[in-house]
Amino acid sequence: MQPLVSIITINYNESEVTLDLLDSIRGLSYPNYEVIVVDNASPNDNPDLIKEKFPGIHLIKSHENLGFAGGNNLGVKQAKGEYLLFINNDTIVPPGFIEPLVETLQNDGHIGMVSPKIKFHWDPSLIQYAGYTPMNHWTIRNSSIGYHQKDDGAYDQPGETQSIHGAAMMVPKRIVEQVGMMTEIYFLYYEEHDWAEMVKRAGYKIYYQPKSYILHKESVSTGKFSPLKTYYISRNRILFARRNFKPLQLVISLLFQGLVSIPKNSLKYLIKKEFQHLRAFWRAVHWNLTHGKTAKPL
Repeated sequence: MQPLVSIITINYNESEVTLDLLDSIRGLSYPNYEVIVVDNASPNDNPDLIKEKFPGIHLIKSHENLGFAGGNNLGVKQAKGEYLLFINNDTIVPPGFIEPLVETLQNDGHIGMVSPKIKFHWDPSLIQYAGYTPMNHWTIRNSSIGYHQKDDGAYDQPGETQSIHGAAMMVPKRIVEQVGMMTEIYFLYYEEHDWAEMVKRAGYKIYYQPKSYILHKESVSTGKFSPLKTYYISRNRILFARRNFKPLQLVISLLFQGLVSIPKNSLKYLIKKEFQHLRAFWRAVHWNLTHGKTAKPL
């Protein structure tokens, strides 16, 4: 029998979106899986609707919004699978997408995480993710390989990559037991990159497997350009550096942030009169200035 895969997804105010994902999961060719839906205390949604339409799933209702990491960690605690598949609720999966991910992990015990190719739902001919470049120690940003490129076969080579994609990632349960679950301080954004660094420090590889793919609707819960997104991305970019960069790398990065990035972004929001984003950005900077003991150095 094929190993049990625990599929974990988070719902937040988007039951209809989650139902679309579950409808696609129902068509999977992989024979042995369980589905865990964590509702992150949705204030304007009735997650019981999900259970009514898909009675076979495990529905966990959190009493508070725990963010991406916290919600997924709730699912991990209930998961029984040998492999854990974390997938965004705003995705659609084709029937055969699990098999290549399981085979990748079974064939190489040194792979600690694997993501499929990710394509845009609005145009499946375009790639969103085909691996990640290394995190830049100046800007604290990485780039998605193949982003907005045609899916013409140029990104069909599986292999090691620098980071995982949180929209779809499979992790053996034994790896989670060894390195720990996702760090919950991030709440939204950068937590999967932080987790990938934990896995790499434990001696494992991060892998990209294009024989599997999903379609991603992208940023349904937070909005594409919301102040909430500005706050957490800006806050967590610096937090990631504080937690994962070596001392010299961190000094270089923080100098760049203080002398270039922070003034540039502030000016950009001022010129565009995006004052909500400006406030969110400076709240993010202030958080890092006032939470000095939060980030654990290497």
